[in-house]
Amino acid sequence: MRHRAVISLPLLAALATLPHASALHAQRPTSMAGRSTVYAPSGMVATSQPLATAAGMEVLRTGGNAVDAAIAASAVLTVTEPHMTGIGGDMFAIVWLAKAQRLVAINASGRAGSRMLRDTLVARGFRSGSQRGAMSVTVPGALAGWDLLLRTHGTRSLAQVLQPAIHYARDGFPVTPIIAAQWTAETDFLKRDSAAAATYLMNGTAPRAGDWFRNSDYARTLQTIADSGVGVFYGGSLGRRLVDHVQKLGGFLTLEDLRKNAPTWVTPISVEFRGHRVWELPPSNQGIAVLEMLRILEPYDLKAMGHNSPAYLHHLIEAKKLAYADLTRFVGDADHLDMPPSQMLSDEFIAARRRLLNSSRAQEQVDPGPLRTRSETVYLTVADADGNMVSFINSIYDYFGSGVVVPGTGFALHNRGAGFTLTPGLPNTVAPGKRPFHTLIPGFVTRTVNGREEAYMSFGLMGGGVQAQGHVQLLLNHFVFGMDPQAAIDAPRFRHYDGYRVALEAPFSDGVRAALQGMGHVLIEQPTVAFGGAQVIIRLPRGYGAGSDPRKDGMAVGY
Repeated sequence: MRHRAVISLPLLAALATLPHASALHAQRPTSMAGRSTVYAPSGMVATSQPLATAAGMEVLRTGGNAVDAAIAASAVLTVTEPHMTGIGGDMFAIVWLAKAQRLVAINASGRAGSRMLRDTLVARGFRSGSQRGAMSVTVPGALAGWDLLLRTHGTRSLAQVLQPAIHYARDGFPVTPIIAAQWTAETDFLKRDSAAAATYLMNGTAPRAGDWFRNSDYARTLQTIADSGVGVFYGGSLGRRLVDHVQKLGGFLTLEDLRKNAPTWVTPISVEFRGHRVWELPPSNQGIAVLEMLRILEPYDLKAMGHNSPAYLHHLIEAKKLAYADLTRFVGDADHLDMPPSQMLSDEFIAARRRLLNSSRAQEQVDPGPLRTRSETVYLTVADADGNMVSFINSIYDYFGSGVVVPGTGFALHNRGAGFTLTPGLPNTVAPGKRPFHTLIPGFVTRTVNGREEAYMSFGLMGGGVQAQGHVQLLLNHFVFGMDPQAAIDAPRFRHYDGYRVALEAPFSDGVRAALQGMGHVLIEQPTVAFGGAQVIIRLPRGYGAGSDPRKDGMAVGY
């Protein structure tokens, strides 16, 4: 069965006549004009690229559920945003199951190859955080995650939901502007690998906005998976090609590593915040930093400080430093933790961290709490007419990942191994079979109504290290300052890097900048993409509201 990713004329007409709901505040940030929040009665899809949004919507309109639509949209993104995502990467998801009234979550990140030894990496000059090439390739887990989610909670087969992606890879599509600019910036990097250049460059150049791009190799790869199942990747003929090529280039994967790969069902972790419960995934990803930042900031009257005022920004930046220091020390593979998430979120631990926050002066470096027992991504969210909601994130880490493309396959392998540290004795110290620290974090919010937990918000913000601090800014925009979904996304963001270094988006005033500098912050300039791209869906008493980040090429659409 073939599903073309198109929106019918009746659907477009229906979208044009939808009334705005009154259940959400319509407040917008005064410093940044943006789109309107999208409201719809039955279902919603929000992604970072219009063709992916349309593919997900077509699945919903033809009877599929939110899981089916999310994976169809994700597969299209692997074609239209190949520098961000692909079957050569990893994925995570949080899913609200409406019938069962509960959340389930999946960690579909792969593990280090059985030959990935710390001593070998040290001898070869491995660079934690920035390594590219074959040394950085770990097992890609995304495809196995797609398959497990569909088999467990979907209504369609993997072969069915791959059809829109196969169509666009085979027949082509016009490249959108922001993606084209990012793609062009990677031209020299792509030329380092002959198969990458052959796949992603046209006569030696990246496609420009509006250029038609095809990836026939990737169409054949996806069709092979559709015909033969994911086993062809995890131990079959496609996996053999992958392993042989990576080993030839000095990588560490074996065919047995692919065969042993398995996604993991995990229990989300949460904290209460402003009458709601905010959910993130546990380690191996950075979601716990969101929850730690929210808890550190609890006692402060953030609203009285004023939205994006110097005092407000300073407190968020300093809370971020504390939470991220704890990520470095305590977060890694869930099987190797020496402090459980519950302890990192305990009253005692949070109070000790909060005492270190200087309310008037920036700190260059903070130590992790006491032990008592660039990169890029795509994020999307989908909600269906039955009330199921999916918060979904998929990535190959840096732009075009490792930069390694197995000839004839049409997709790049991720460089997620760069997330490991070489420092001995930490949960995230590299070792065979370990999952690396992950930046990917889908988010979710529930609320209690008449004693029953209900879905409220599915949200995420892509962009490597900005993700956790971006989650917090988005949540505060909505829950503290009453912004609707689109306004909460549009509001200008900060991004703290390290030490005193902070980047602010252009709309921040000179006065705010000067005040932060007076507190000791060092402001740096960064392109818009550095601040991430968000997608949000909120469950209304009837229907949904959604927003999509103008920092990306995408859109939210409902029916």
